[in-house]
Formats: sequence, C-alpha cells, structure tokens
Amino acid sequence: MNSAIGIIGGSGLYEMEGLEDVHEVEVSTPFGAPSDSLVAGIYRGRRLVFLPRHGRGHRYLPAEVPYRANVYALKSLGVEWVISISAVGSLDEELRPGDICLPDQFIDRTWGRPGTFFGNGIAGHVALADPICNLLQQAVWETVEAVGARFHRGGAYLCIQGPQFSTRAESFLYRSWGARVIGMTNATEARLAREAELCYTTVALVTDYDCWHETEEEVSIEAVLAVMQQNVGTARRILQEAVARVPAERTCPCREAARYAIMTPPELVPPDTRRSVDLLFGKYLRENTP
Repeated sequence: MNSAIGIIGGSGLYEMEGLEDVHEVEVSTPFGAPSDSLVAGIYRGRRLVFLPRHGRGHRYLPAEVPYRANVYALKSLGVEWVISISAVGSLDEELRPGDICLPDQFIDRTWGRPGTFFGNGIAGHVALADPICNLLQQAVWETVEAVGARFHRGGAYLCIQGPQFSTRAESFLYRSWGARVIGMTNATEARLAREAELCYTTVALVTDYDCWHETEEEVSIEAVLAVMQQNVGTARRILQEAVARVPAERTCPCREAARYAIMTPPELVPPDTRRSVDLLFGKYLRENTP
C-alpha cells in the first residue's frame, strides 16, 4: 500500500464519508504520549491517520501540545505526508473570514516549546529555508477547483505563543513584516516534521481578521468558533479531494532532510538517546558507525 497520509487538526475530521476500516490506535513514544489516540482508516486505497492536535475536547493550550510525541507517533505509523488543518487570523485584506490560505513560510515567535528531536547528547541541524513541502502543497492546491472555496497560495504564517490573541500594536507590527496569517501551532509542527523527514503542508482556515482591521470587530473566540464550524465541511472536502492527488512515492528533499544534519559522531551518542531517536536518525547513525 502507498505511504500513509497524516492529518493533524480537529477531532472530527475523520468523520468522512467513504472512510473505511476506521479504528483507534494508541501510541507510546520516547517523547511522551501524543495529544490523544490516533484514528486510522482507508480512503480510496490510501491509508489515512488522523491526530487531534489539542486532544479530544480541546484540552491542550498551543504551548502545551506534545508536538514531538505527535510527529513521532505519526512517523511510527508509517506516515510520510502530513496535512495540517488549522484555524488562523488574517493579516491581509484579501484573506477574508471563510477563505483558505496555503502558506509557504513561517515566522516563529514562540518560546519554551520542545521544538527539536536533537539534544541529550546528539546535535544536528536541518535546513528549513523552505519549510513547506512543495510537492504536497501542489497536491492540495490542485483541489481548488474541485472544492470551490476561495484559496490563496503563498505567504508567511506568523506563529505566536498564545493562548492570548495579539494586541493591536502586535497585529500592526506583524502586518509590517509582511505575514499573511497568524496562528499558534504550525511553525513548531513544521520544524519537527522536517527533522523527522516528513512532508508537511498547512491548510489555513481563515476565521477572522486579526485586531489590526479597524472596520471589523475584535477577534473573539465566539467568532472564531462560528467560522470554524462553517469550515469543517470544507476541510473534509479538501482532504477527500487531496488524497487522490498525493503521489504514491516521494521525490522531494524532505525524505532525506536529516541525512547530513547530524554533527555528533555516532559513538559519542548516549545509548538512551540513540534508542529514543532510532526511528528518526538510526539509519544515518548506523551508516556512519566505524
């Protein structure tokens, strides 16, 4: 069977018509428990694995999400492609509430989150100049006509710490940087996905104009939830159409992103650390072991 496609988003995304052999999977990882049990199924011959980012019932704040465990869990289940479904605020007049943006860059303004699999005796540095997999994003982009939603491709996703929304001064500052949308989660996921050699793309569902917009009401959770509810059906249709367009095999640089990243000689990596990263970097450590 073709490589699995992982979907990170809300807990109801797996309620797709036509999804077969649906079952929950409990996964333990060296980086703790993921946000929740994962839901796997088959759709049009492709294996899909769904992960609720904030847990069922939305229990985790953006800074509390166990990002490393989530990405590791997906990879451990054979996922190679990751589509992130995320609610965002708009920093661009053209991106209206209800629109969908496919950003290709991130500006990371978070702090204190475990955002790497390296450490504890193994040092490494992956390239992140282009954090979105163009091959995967193109597959999603090709769904535009089929879904009929207002799509915008490109631009930067500004990732803030949260859980509070921006101040007005911050919102104007972020606009001056040229960011198009603002959220609280995806930059961390994208960093870890690249280290784990997974292809990653964001489907950003615009729920509101951030508070820079003088003719719109200030962002509120009520407004966000209302638009999100409207977008759930659109998100499912995007996934249904995108699945058939995701290639069976990967030819992009993502698949070997960590090949030359490791700086530490294998014999110096502590045994416990080596075991914890074996799924991620083991093949490279073995290749370079004297």
